[in-house]
Amino acid sequence: MVITVSLVALFGLVLTLLLRSKTLGYGSALIAAGFGFFLASTGAAGPINRLAQSLIDAASNL
Repeated sequence: MVITVSLVALFGLVLTLLLRSKTLGYGSALIAAGFGFFLASTGAAGPINRLAQSLIDAASNL
């Protein structure tokens, strides 16, 4: 749970930075957020979460 909240905060920070630097428009940000929201409710959510967990475990072992 802590890792999920941390990743949400990290991705939110990156999205905010992209919006402030005008690299990403508001429409694109809305579509990206919507895509993430709907992707989380599909069968792809489990493998994505396992991949993120594996990457976090690998980074902590370095």
